[in-house]
Amino acid sequence: MGEVTRRFRVDFSVIFGSLGYMMLGVMLLLAIGVFFYGRILASSQAARDVALMKAEAAIDPATVENFIRVRDRLNSGTDLLANHDAFSHFFSLIETLLPSAVRFTSMHLTLNELGGAKLDGSGIAKSFNALAAASTAFAADGRIKDAIFSGIAVNSKDGSVSFTLTATLDTKLIAFSSEAFTPSVPEESTTMPPL
Repeated sequence: MGEVTRRFRVDFSVIFGSLGYMMLGVMLLLAIGVFFYGRILASSQAARDVALMKAEAAIDPATVENFIRVRDRLNSGTDLLANHDAFSHFFSLIETLLPSAVRFTSMHLTLNELGGAKLDGSGIAKSFNALAAASTAFAADGRIKDAIFSGIAVNSKDGSVSFTLTATLDTKLIAFSSEAFTPSVPEESTTMPPL
């Protein structure tokens, strides 16, 4: 007799059906988990709402009004200081940069609409070298910009030099700041070689 070969047939519908039932069971478990998790979150939210209501009931309205008034005053003070022009840094810089042999006899500071400041002044230097040292110090520092010395006249009696100065000031130099002013350039010596 001849050998009979048997073919095995795999029933995919049973496999797919089993997989479908397993996925249905997993989805059912997930749905139950989501339901219970939602209940837990709802009870937690209710407990927090009760605690918040108790905390709100304990707040004194007069204290809240006082805090609001203080906050408004602080904000107003901050706004005032932010828009306040303070020339103390400028005067400290002038004191640091100018050699002791140069002094101003008059000074006029003006502010434009954009918040920039302009300096117009006149003064006297003991010598032309002292005036040159002041000009070099202004140029090296950079916060007193476009400094133009004009009207230079030498006094024949004592060799002193009178001058006028126009310049613009860096806006950071006139802005109010609570930080201590630190000059960026040390005072120049008045004994410069002649130009």
